[in-house]
Amino acid sequence: MLLDPKTLLYALLGGILPAVLWLWFWLKEDSKKPEPRSMIMLSFIAGMIGVIVVFPLEKIAAHFLVEGPMLLLVWAAIEELVKFSAISLVALRSVYFDEPVDALIYMITVALGFAAIENSLFLLAPLLDGDLTGSLLTGNLRYMGATLLHTAASSAIGIALGLSFYKSGLTRVLSGILGVITAIALHTLFNFFIIQRNGEDTFIVFLHLWVAIVFVIFFFEKVKRIIRTN
Repeated sequence: MLLDPKTLLYALLGGILPAVLWLWFWLKEDSKKPEPRSMIMLSFIAGMIGVIVVFPLEKIAAHFLVEGPMLLLVWAAIEELVKFSAISLVALRSVYFDEPVDALIYMITVALGFAAIENSLFLLAPLLDGDLTGSLLTGNLRYMGATLLHTAASSAIGIALGLSFYKSGLTRVLSGILGVITAIALHTLFNFFIIQRNGEDTFIVFLHLWVAIVFVIFFFEKVKRIIRTN
């Protein structure tokens, strides 16, 4: 069956627009010294491309691993490592990565780019079936759940890199590793309670995700105030 361009457009808009709104919110938090728009766009696109890389890797993992907690852990690790690798290539090695809060801005941006395309793909199936209500429900759940998850998980890496920005090289490396481990752990827990338990604890999971976002906002402000002391 040929894909209707309008259906594809609706799916893309449904996935991308909420992510862009979230991105606008986080960029407003970085009002003192905003990052170049070109770098923000490139980081967002890098996250979108990351989905293309992740899907075949997750299929390979599913082929070799039995469905269960270990597979969920591997899927989470693949997604977080791909997002981190993408933004490392695009932004974290650039001249624009010059203050602690930049780590959070770029990690959140790549996460929202990833979530935008992932959400669009989840919207596409019910739209193809002509299930508008199902699409709206799916979009709402993805918007409220997965988008927050990707933001919170990637922010864990950004917070770790931001807090250690002016530290020694070894400290930065260790902080980065800790941030990645935390991101994978958060992602795995979300996958377990939403997928493995068939959504039985959806409300509780969403509540914890919102609490996680509150912590991200707290640390965002803390990282913004970090200055070089020597």
